Amino acid sequence: MSAPVTDPAPQLTDPVPLPTDPVPQPADSVPLPTAAASPAPVHGSASAAAALRLAQVKEEILAWLKTLVSAAVYAVLIVTFGFQVARVEGQSMAPTLEDQDRLIVNKLVYRIGEPRRGDIVMLYYPLNPDKSFVKRVIAEEGDTVRIVDGRVYVNDIPLKDDYVAPEFRSHDDWGPQLIPEGYDFVMGDHRNNSSDSRTWGMVPKKYITGKVQIRWWPVPTARVF
Repeated sequence: MSAPVTDPAPQLTDPVPLPTDPVPQPADSVPLPTAAASPAPVHGSASAAAALRLAQVKEEILAWLKTLVSAAVYAVLIVTFGFQVARVEGQSMAPTLEDQDRLIVNKLVYRIGEPRRGDIVMLYYPLNPDKSFVKRVIAEEGDTVRIVDGRVYVNDIPLKDDYVAPEFRSHDDWGPQLIPEGYDFVMGDHRNNSSDSRTWGMVPKKYITGKVQIRWWPVPTARVF
């Protein structure tokens, strides 16, 4: 008979330990960050800054005022003693100067000198000094002026007046007359359309206020005299 078969007895083995979570080790404590304390507002510093800015603004305004006042003073001095801007009204100096031409008049030149023949000058109208005219000096004190059929003679010498257009010549007679001390004889270049010394006499030198130096307008005809 065959021997009965039985299951062999199970073999016991060492138990396998189950994994376990490691026990956390205590760590050094880290202090939590705390909000920095805000500095207390310093009212004194803000007030000082505002006062400084206000002082700077005042200085700037004062500087601008000084500049404007200085410019005004310089402008007055220039107009009074140096140069003046003038505008031509009328045709008495055509074709040299036309109506509405803009001029720069040198007022300083006759403070250190006197008008000369041929100068184009600005002057007070002798019969009404509130008005100003622009004319050309033809003769000075001590000269003798004579006009024959529109031709001008100074000290019996024909005046070189090529600046007078043929159609603007007159045909009048005047003089002869000696120009007294302290006076000048003036005429317009438009001889047959000019009120000048032939009509209202000589001009006191003190009434001649300046020399026409520049025509600056219109720009295409700008020139220096």
